[in-house]
Amino acid sequence: MTQDWRDSVELTQQQSLVRRSIRDLCADFGDEYWRERDRTATYPTEFVDALAEDGWLGMLVPEEYGGVGMSTSEAVVMMEEIAASGGGFAGPQSIHGGIYNSVPIVKYADEELKEDLLPRVADGDARIQAFGLTEPNAGSDSTAMETSAEREAPRASDRSGTAAERDGDEYVVNGEKVWISRVEDSDYLLLMARTTPREEVEKRTRGISMILVDLEDAYGNGLEIEKIPKTASRAVHSYQLYFDDLRVPARNLIGEEGRGFYQVLDGLNEERLVIAAECLGLGEVALERGIEYANEREVFGGPIGANQAVQHPLAEAYADLLAAKKVIYSAADRLDDLERTEAGAEANVAKYLAAEAAFEAADAAVQTHGGFGVAREYDVERYFREARLTRLVPVTQQLALNYLGERVLDLPRSY
Repeated sequence: MTQDWRDSVELTQQQSLVRRSIRDLCADFGDEYWRERDRTATYPTEFVDALAEDGWLGMLVPEEYGGVGMSTSEAVVMMEEIAASGGGFAGPQSIHGGIYNSVPIVKYADEELKEDLLPRVADGDARIQAFGLTEPNAGSDSTAMETSAEREAPRASDRSGTAAERDGDEYVVNGEKVWISRVEDSDYLLLMARTTPREEVEKRTRGISMILVDLEDAYGNGLEIEKIPKTASRAVHSYQLYFDDLRVPARNLIGEEGRGFYQVLDGLNEERLVIAAECLGLGEVALERGIEYANEREVFGGPIGANQAVQHPLAEAYADLLAAKKVIYSAADRLDDLERTEAGAEANVAKYLAAEAAFEAADAAVQTHGGFGVAREYDVERYFREARLTRLVPVTQQLALNYLGERVLDLPRSY
């Protein structure tokens, strides 16, 4: 049951329509569905297919390409509702890439590629679920992705970065990526790779390009993938990718060669707000479960929720979630009118507050359940595992604070 305390911001007519539609769809995928997806580490194919069938994977695709033509202000509603329905963080993460990886195609791809690909994304026939950025030796320093000046592929033991070299009308890709999600459940990979060595560019942010990889063509022809076992968000799989002379048509370049890093930055604030909304929904469902248990569980002749030791952590979690929600929705409404640094500040504040609030809510829910807090049947242990993950992805809380310290408070650069 959705509690009144969740209805704490005023929605537009379109946002309200999104919320009703997503709630109705999510009602067919209850707690047991998500519990089983987590227990068996199985991708929620049925859920994603249902969203695709209703056109939601194309919500950010313009109407002229067959999409819904909505914006981030509607996306935050959608992702919050999916998480709060019981999907937790894994629910919205199962489709996050499929929605936001279409944005660079819309903004930067040539018209021929857009006309071919975007209608298929909008109707669910093609999915761009995977985004290849992170590398083993680069981590949060994305500009440190490595390249090779050799046409010949390095030996497997030497592969560490990702390089894309133009070879006639093709790019030849070599290297590694790590923590790339949803690869087996995607038709395409949006790959970030250096097309100019770092030592040959004036700024480290230059020389990186965005390339669309057809995964069906890539498997067995220069791409190998390996699943990474993990404890949180188990329904959404993450992979290590190995590129060994993978050839990609040059026409699959998205935007301008060497400008891919800036193309990523262009949509970073919007996506960070949506991640914040996913954290928010996770915190809300955790808190809801804690409230229900506190009202139902009786010890020493009364409900445990009557005890301040139980009641106060839940109330604190509500206060933190409410604050985060106000920031998220306010920023989503105003983002297009803000200057980039100000927009970045609001997006980073939103993500920081939402991840902290989600963790505190999940922790309070586990504590409220006592010993049953670690029992799978009550779900709060899953929310707790996922809430811990939100403090790490897509960037750590510390990097969000770095941005605020340097760009807003004008403190010295710390790295």
